[in-house]
Amino acid sequence: MEEVISQSMTMPNDPRKQELEELERQMALIDQKAISLVRCELYCGLGLLILQTLVFMRLTFWELSWDVMEPICFFVTSFHFALAYMFFLRTSKEPSFEGYFRQRFRVKRRKLMRVHRFDYKRYNELCNIVYPNYRGKLSVFF
Repeated sequence: MEEVISQSMTMPNDPRKQELEELERQMALIDQKAISLVRCELYCGLGLLILQTLVFMRLTFWELSWDVMEPICFFVTSFHFALAYMFFLRTSKEPSFEGYFRQRFRVKRRKLMRVHRFDYKRYNELCNIVYPNYRGKLSVFF
């Protein structure tokens, strides 16, 4: 019984604690990179929406008339709605900006963890040892 208890408790100079700190540093860098990649995606999406709006304004007021552009705007809006609905069907997350950000963050984080060969199983194992009330933060993402 003492052996089981001693394995589950960490001492102040335990090398497992230092290993966990190193993994947490790697995780922080991966998270920062994932956040910057997702924000870049979101800014590109904003740019495309602004460009679309400007093109529609140009077509509506200078090139064509509202009678021609009204059905085009309707179908483009319907297409955007269909994309949001498809996002919901694939991810079971609400199609909001926050939902999109979280989903893309998870995907980018997972890819970066594979690229950097981050051992998430070892990370969860060390967290369970060092922090006994830990519930496996990364297991949700895999």
